[in-house]
Amino acid sequence: MKPQPDFSLSTSTTSISLSAGGPAQSVTVTAAAVNGFSGPINVTVTGVPAEVTATPSVFTLNAGSSQAVSFSAASSAAAAGATVQFQGVAGGSSHNVSSPILVSPVVVLNRTDWITYHFDNARTGLNPNEIQLAPSLVTSSRFGLLRILPVDGKVDAQPLYLSQLMVGQQPHNVVFAVSEHGSVYAFEADTGYQVWHTSILGPGETPSDDHGCGQISPEIGITSTPVIDRKAGPKGTIFVVGMSEDSSGGYHQRLHALDVITGREVAGSPVEIHATYPGSGAGSSNGQVIFDPGQYAERAGLLLMNGVLYLGFTSHCDENPYTGWLMAYSESTLKQTSVLNLTPNGSEGSIWMAGGGLAADSSGNIYFLDANGSFDTTLNSKGFPTQGDLGNGFIKVSTAHGELSVADYFEPFDTVDLSNSDVDLGSGGVIVLPDQTDASGKTRHLAVGAGKNQTIYLVDRENMGKFNPNGNSAIYQEVDGAIGGVWSKPAYFNGTVYYGAVDDTLKAFPFTKAKLPASPAAQSANSFPYPGTIPSVSALNATNGIVWAVENSSPAVLHAYAAKTLQELYNSNQAPNGRDHFGDGNKFIAPAIADGKVFVGTPSGVAEFGSLK
Repeated sequence: MKPQPDFSLSTSTTSISLSAGGPAQSVTVTAAAVNGFSGPINVTVTGVPAEVTATPSVFTLNAGSSQAVSFSAASSAAAAGATVQFQGVAGGSSHNVSSPILVSPVVVLNRTDWITYHFDNARTGLNPNEIQLAPSLVTSSRFGLLRILPVDGKVDAQPLYLSQLMVGQQPHNVVFAVSEHGSVYAFEADTGYQVWHTSILGPGETPSDDHGCGQISPEIGITSTPVIDRKAGPKGTIFVVGMSEDSSGGYHQRLHALDVITGREVAGSPVEIHATYPGSGAGSSNGQVIFDPGQYAERAGLLLMNGVLYLGFTSHCDENPYTGWLMAYSESTLKQTSVLNLTPNGSEGSIWMAGGGLAADSSGNIYFLDANGSFDTTLNSKGFPTQGDLGNGFIKVSTAHGELSVADYFEPFDTVDLSNSDVDLGSGGVIVLPDQTDASGKTRHLAVGAGKNQTIYLVDRENMGKFNPNGNSAIYQEVDGAIGGVWSKPAYFNGTVYYGAVDDTLKAFPFTKAKLPASPAAQSANSFPYPGTIPSVSALNATNGIVWAVENSSPAVLHAYAAKTLQELYNSNQAPNGRDHFGDGNKFIAPAIADGKVFVGTPSGVAEFGSLK
């Protein structure tokens, strides 16, 4: 039987990107003959968002001919994401071709990116450039849940955000999310439209199982917060560490570099993560400690500093053998440049920090808290452990000359007992604080951290205190009993440190002459169940300070507090009929705030809050 004549349609672009009041974008529609087709084809354009014009919207094509269709958005056009259809009809045949269309609203100046865990490498959790969120506007009548951005697994990492990213020919505000199913997503923040989705799993691979450990469960794909460099690649690169399991039961840890516009792997990506380090500790062989990818998870947020990516690894619960690993990779080549093991002749001492990012100062030093593990109480002449084992410590690592090396540290006097009792520092994260001036007028370079023992440790970054079995007198300041156990990390704004410990209120500790008070100056009316809360702060310089905190409950609750008093401005339970409910809680979640919106990771996506106008 002779095939029937038919036709096909195609377009010159895969997507249409417009800004309100901005230039038009032209799309060429072409008709082609199939099996000797001839005759006119009537084409209609449908699915165009409100206040967007397609010219012409109806036209006729002949086989082999083309028609340019111009799309433009009025200056009053709202943000939108849709799919435009070009439908052709001729005789008894009908065919169509589609193109996604994104519309961005009028550009607002002073937009801000959120490209790393807790906003900056100091891990302050502060966005100081938020012009749209004032305390008077954050009420249940004016602010609330806008949408849920769905993904294919748990979101344990903090969402990231790029403002005015050029997608196609127009700028868009894009939020990035990663899942424990091994996926990376980019969404248009003003519409919720999915820009792209990439799986980092290799052929035939699945996310890792949870190794019988409930800390990251039921699967392990991408756990840590990625980092973005807008200057890497044509438009920017997002760096991600993912874990997977192949069909033979082998585990993989890989570092990926993805183009922020397309989600595609860049040249040289991904790379398998392998490492060895001299030592006789857990998991060693022939004088080398060996990194076994199945024994570890990458929980702490990635650090990008001076063109180098830094990765810290933790264990699955306390399943031995494992040690503490810190690794460095070139941002441009993805080649490993240096490795440091924190317990090379002992065991444990992993980098966990409830997902908190490795922190850094302007001199290129890295700071973190490592978990329970071996510590050598015998010290050399410089005050360092003779075997190099630094479990349960507040650690400073130098990156000078491209090499990772321990430059300084602090260990509590009872560190061995704390490790043996699993009451370690590693459950909390670190902030590298802005300079403080003490009572004598001296400038102090400080960092703050706390763990499970209900003590805030304030260290002088120039002399952290090392170890003294007779007491902690060498530390800059120790604040005992002012907070509960910490399975989170603090935030900083306007001279104040904010902590949200387990079964404790959110508390504000303002500096006075470079010292913290023995008790908080303000605290929230409500308390937070396990694991406490990781606050983030939005402000406009030193004004309009709002502290945002997520309660790990069912349903989860987003709270907003006035920064000075911690009086509540809003919570997501206030609106009637559960309008702002966004699902069950998820531990170790820190909100990200940018351009008037607040993004919160959930067990199945990202909740996006903002103005309800």
